[in-house]
Amino acid sequence: MNKVEIMVKAGKGGDGAISFRHEKYVPLGGPDGGDGGRGGNVYVKANRSIHSLSLFRYKRMFKAEAGKNGAGQKKFGRRGGDVEIAVPLGTVVDKVESGENTFLADLCQEGQRILVAKGGRGGLGNVHFATSTNQAPRKATKGEAGEVAQLILDLKLIADAGIIGYPNVGKSTLLAAVSAARPKAAAYPFTTVEPVLGEVRLGDSSFILAEIPGLIEGAHLGKGLGHDFLRHAERTRVLLHLVDGTSPHLIDDIRTLNRELEVYKPAMVQKPQVVAVNKIDLPEVQDRLLEIKDLLKSEGIKAYFISGATGQGVTELIAAIDDMLEKTGEVTVEETEASVKTFRPKPRTGRD
Repeated sequence: MNKVEIMVKAGKGGDGAISFRHEKYVPLGGPDGGDGGRGGNVYVKANRSIHSLSLFRYKRMFKAEAGKNGAGQKKFGRRGGDVEIAVPLGTVVDKVESGENTFLADLCQEGQRILVAKGGRGGLGNVHFATSTNQAPRKATKGEAGEVAQLILDLKLIADAGIIGYPNVGKSTLLAAVSAARPKAAAYPFTTVEPVLGEVRLGDSSFILAEIPGLIEGAHLGKGLGHDFLRHAERTRVLLHLVDGTSPHLIDDIRTLNRELEVYKPAMVQKPQVVAVNKIDLPEVQDRLLEIKDLLKSEGIKAYFISGATGQGVTELIAAIDDMLEKTGEVTVEETEASVKTFRPKPRTGRD
C-alpha cells in the first residue's frame, strides 16, 4: 500500500467541576471546583524502521485520550494521552477538507513529527466564576471537543538506489540475491505492486536498494503501475536500470524507460544511472552476448552483464553502485512550494 486514507480524532477536554469547600472551622468556604484536563493530541511521526503503509490496511481510525474532569479542592483533571502514528520516511501527509486536499507535511527525516489534530481545552471549574456579588457560583464549563481530521498518507519511497526496468526483467530476483528481502517473483508482469526495500552489505559499507514496480510505455500518463514507479524513483540517489537480455529491442527498451523518466520530471533523467543486462545465464542470451556488447558500446552505454538467478557478475555490479553512491550527495526533497509548507492549527481565541 502506497497511499491510504485515515481518520484521526483528538481527545475531548475534561469538564470543569462545581464544588465548594467543606472544611471544619471554615464557614463560607467558597468555590473550589478545578478545571478539566486538555484532551490528547494526535501526531504523525516518521520512523526509519517502518517501510510501508501496510499497517493501515485494517486500522484506519486513531483516537487520542480525553482529558479527565476537574474535582473539588481545586484539583485539575489529568491531561489526555497523546497518540503518535508512526509512518515510513518519505510519507507525505495531506488533510482533506470539503473535498480539497491541503498539504500538511513531507516527513522525510527520522523523528520528524507533525500535529494533525489538537486536543480540546478543558472546561473551567466554578472557582473562576466567583465575584463580589456571586461568591457561591454554580457555574462551570464543559470541555471542548477535540479536532477531527481526514488524512491521506502518501508514501514516496526514500532509498539509496532503485532498481528500475520493464516488467519481468528480473528485479525481484536480483534484490533477493543481494539482500535479505524476499519480494514476490513470478513469470508474469507486475508481480511487484509496491516497492520492496532490502539492505545490501558490501564489506564495511551498506546501502538500501529498492525494487521499484515495473513500468510500461506511457507510465507518465498512469498506465500500468506507472505513477507508483515514478513517484518512488524520485527519491533514490542512483538508478539501477535493469535490462532483459532476451529482449529483441534492448536499446529501445532503455530509451523508452529514460523517456518516461524525462517526461514525468526532467530532473529524473539526470540521476546517476547504472545499466545492467540480466539473464546472461540463458542460452539465447549467451548466443548473442557479443552482439549485445557491441550494440551497447556503439550507443556509448557502459553496462554490466549479470545473472540474478546464478549470481554471475552481481558482485561487480553491487560494487559499482556502492562506488557511485559514495560520489553522490544525500537524498534531498525537492524545494517545491508544497514541500516547504508547515501546517499549524488555527489559533483559538481566549484561554489556551
